Amino acid sequence: MLWVKSLHIVFVASWFAGLFYLPRILVNLAQVPAGSDAERDRLLLMARKLMRFTTFLAVPALVFGLWLFLGYGIGRGPASEGNGWMHAKLFVVLLALGYHHACGSLLRKFAVGRNRRSHVWYRWFNEVPVALLLAAVVLVVVKPF
Repeated sequence: MLWVKSLHIVFVASWFAGLFYLPRILVNLAQVPAGSDAERDRLLLMARKLMRFTTFLAVPALVFGLWLFLGYGIGRGPASEGNGWMHAKLFVVLLALGYHHACGSLLRKFAVGRNRRSHVWYRWFNEVPVALLLAAVVLVVVKPF
C-alpha cells in the first residue's frame, strides 16, 4: 500500500504543478499585443504541450487514488463513521478535474481567437489550484471530520 500511496502523491504533485503553470501561460497569452503572432503561437504551443502532459499526469494520480480508496478501503464508509474527510476530498478532486477541464476550454478559446478575459482575470484564476491543493492536503492529513 505504501508504494501505491507514494505514487499517488508523486502524480498528484506533478498534476498540480501543471495546473499551477498552465494558467500562468494563459496570463501571458492574454497580454500578447495584437499583431505579435510569433509570440502568441509560441505561447499556444507551450500551453498545448503542457495541457497534454498535465492530462497525462492526472490519469495515474486518479488511478492510484482510486486504488487506495477502492482497493485498500482508505476513507471508505459513511461520513458518520469518521470518513467525512474523504467525502470532502472526493469533492475537491471533482473540482480539480473541473478546473483542469476549464483550462482546456480556455486554451481552445485562445487558439481560435475568442478569448474575452483580461490578464487580471487569469491571475485570479491562477490561484484556484492553490486553494484546491491546500484543501485536499488538509483533509487528508488533519481529517477534520
